[in-house]
Amino acid sequence: MTRSINHVGLLGLFAAVLLSGCATTGGSSSTSLDDDTVRTGQVADSSLEVSGGAAGAGYDALDTVFYFDFDKAILRAESRTALAAHAQQLVASPRQIRLLGHADERGSREYNIALGERRANAVKEFLVMQGVSAATIEVISYGEERPAVFASNEQSWGLNRRVELK
Repeated sequence: MTRSINHVGLLGLFAAVLLSGCATTGGSSSTSLDDDTVRTGQVADSSLEVSGGAAGAGYDALDTVFYFDFDKAILRAESRTALAAHAQQLVASPRQIRLLGHADERGSREYNIALGERRANAVKEFLVMQGVSAATIEVISYGEERPAVFASNEQSWGLNRRVELK
């Protein structure tokens, strides 16, 4: 009798741990390309005007996407310029942000999780070098698990190799 109660208790504990690992902390996990809230990390001109808003007052640096080359975790030039504008805003108005690293479907799950993390950490390191507090930045890697586009071609893979700033 005691043994079966222990099994039920262990099974309940396992289920609770499993479910808590799958929980989300609000917000939508969808990364649709048709969503108007996602902005690209492109700079319009040398005044650091970022697509979707200016780096000045009232600018919201959330929901920006930075893209990476195949099998790379190196920031592109346009990403560095846009991130500098984001860093200025985050230094002026500190707040918690999340960097969500992603990879395309090529490669093993383990490799893609690590690649997504390296990409997100590259963005984090750049922001920290610009004066943003590391304590305000959370890094999460989804690897290939949350693609922006569900297709297997170069264009889709290019859109899935990204870091989202939330």
